[in-house]
Amino acid sequence: MNHKKIEFNMASRNFERNGYGARSQGGYDNGGGSRGQGCFKCGEHGHLSRECPKGGGGGRGGGFRGGRGGSRGGSFGGDRGGYGASGGKYSNDVGQNLKRPEWQNFELVPFKKNFYSPHTNIRDATPKDVERFRQMNEITIQRGSDIPNPITNFQEAGFPDYVMKEIRNQQFEKPTAIQAQGWSLALSGQNTVGIAQTGSGKTLAYLLPGIIHVNAQPYLERGDGPIVLCLAPTRELAQQIQEVAYSFGKASKLKSTCIFGGAPKGPQLRDLENGCEIVIATPGRLIDILEMGKINLRRCTYLVLDEADRMLDMGFEPQIRKVINQIRPDRQVLMWSATWPKEVRNLAEDFLQDYIHINIGAHGLHANHNILQIVDVCEEHEKEHKLGRLLEEIGCEPQNKILIFTETKRKADELTRLMRRDGYPAMCIHGDKQQKERDWVLGEFKRGSTTILVATDVAARGLDVDDVKFVVNYDYPNNSEDYIHRIGRTGRRNNTGTAYTFFTSANSPKAKDLVEVLSEAKQVVNPKLTEMVMCGGFNRNANKRYGGSSFGGRGGGGRGRGGGRGGGYGRW
Repeated sequence: MNHKKIEFNMASRNFERNGYGARSQGGYDNGGGSRGQGCFKCGEHGHLSRECPKGGGGGRGGGFRGGRGGSRGGSFGGDRGGYGASGGKYSNDVGQNLKRPEWQNFELVPFKKNFYSPHTNIRDATPKDVERFRQMNEITIQRGSDIPNPITNFQEAGFPDYVMKEIRNQQFEKPTAIQAQGWSLALSGQNTVGIAQTGSGKTLAYLLPGIIHVNAQPYLERGDGPIVLCLAPTRELAQQIQEVAYSFGKASKLKSTCIFGGAPKGPQLRDLENGCEIVIATPGRLIDILEMGKINLRRCTYLVLDEADRMLDMGFEPQIRKVINQIRPDRQVLMWSATWPKEVRNLAEDFLQDYIHINIGAHGLHANHNILQIVDVCEEHEKEHKLGRLLEEIGCEPQNKILIFTETKRKADELTRLMRRDGYPAMCIHGDKQQKERDWVLGEFKRGSTTILVATDVAARGLDVDDVKFVVNYDYPNNSEDYIHRIGRTGRRNNTGTAYTFFTSANSPKAKDLVEVLSEAKQVVNPKLTEMVMCGGFNRNANKRYGGSSFGGRGGGGRGRGGGRGGGYGRW
């Protein structure tokens, strides 16, 4: 297929809605005359738009590529307010109507936690053999003692027949590292923190023991809530967890459901009223249903916090604490994540208390070593041209699935419209899309009907598509943790992948962390990136080189050649 280059001008943009485009006015991506990657309200760096001390609307010079526009109050400042999870409830007053149960007044039925019964070859393995296996698979024990031996193969795992049948159906050859050690801990009834890179099999690491846990408990009675509760940050991740729960639970006739914001409550409430042993939920919608009195968590004995760092980063800590307070204190808790920041450590100390902490791979921030990482240091106005050239190289092969990340919903819609106009089969998802449309788009991408998906960070975690070949960070994310999760959408299940990143002078404060991630993964570091680090994370010449302030104003023409109001337009 021959793809001609596109020149973007005002006539080609007309600001009209077609296909997956959106009405564009007052956007934020600069061509020398916009605000860059700082606050979308005042144009300054160091804080997000929702934290802006100046409040109010945008200025005259921060509109679409240096035009007059500006935004009222930063309503398009990224996708962090939604993520399809809780409908924007991030204040501490959520769940005020929920009363903490007086557990001493309840007669709590004892329940069984320990189901670890592997073959003697695993249970009685010598400490030397166990240590060799852990070293080969980069499994380290960060905290805890008397750790049960990892389950190294399915044949000697001691799993029930209904589990082994589905494992054979899925054609799994052997457990991943996080599954090998995570299964033995979860089946032993231990509170566990597991840190592993994306695509390493964490979902099955906690769901399989959860299904075994459920089958050992008394049947649900009318009005009982779930036995297993999984909390996830986004609706996409929650739905993918539910697919795995259904696959492995159907053999033992376990019922599961997924509750999340952005979808009608009616069907979700009916599932809960009919009784579900396993519930996967986003925190905001779960709080809503708890306040309605349509669910109780008194039967919940197995709690999972998946992508705990992301939930805290999205402001869900008050909701998580409210939910955990509704669960009996002798519960088993498992916390899974790809990173281990201070906020997650604090949550683990508060609610897991006596727990075992395992880590898979390198300590600290680390990316999947199967991913080739290429960083292009450029200016904001060059990104569209560079993306066009990149698509000419990688977008012509029909088998190449490409995932492109943008910072804002506006930019996701804009790039999708322009690529479709040029003949590329592109679609996009973000927090403003209806749930049915997001599900349909994801389905088309998984099936290969469309090979280019443009997304905000709503898809950065939990997007379970094994054959994504390329990830493009059109806009660099807010932190290195999000960068790792974005590029982790490729290179899954021991496949290889490539990640391209456009890194501008506005991103220079994050250069040091990015260099550390690249160095740990033994990637080639762009010399311009090293120069940014040596300059203390600030490119002093960036504002002068392209005509005036990079934060916009009425000057600041594109490609350093002019002032004027409009700025320059790039070329693919």
